[in-house]
Amino acid sequence: MTEDDERWLVINGRRWRRTDPALPEDVAAALRSHLGRGRSGVRTAKRAGDDEAVAAARHRVGLAKHGLGERGPYWWDDAETERLARARAALDELGALDD
Repeated sequence: MTEDDERWLVINGRRWRRTDPALPEDVAAALRSHLGRGRSGVRTAKRAGDDEAVAAARHRVGLAKHGLGERGPYWWDDAETERLARARAALDELGALDD
């Protein structure tokens, strides 16, 4: 696998950033769970016409994607400790949304 293959996923000609491979599986799984709930929340809120709920669900999606390294700073430019700290901070913030 080339370096580019480790960083990017191409689907239908569009390039998407891959999840940070250094994240422990339990952290990545928790972030993916929040991502799925956020995406589901966006769909549900859009159907209901609730703009505030759409914004809240998109915020959850954004936090999860930042934690996974799919948005924000390129994960390959930072040290593993910084990347893991960013992922755990995203999880903490996502957990606070549930409280």
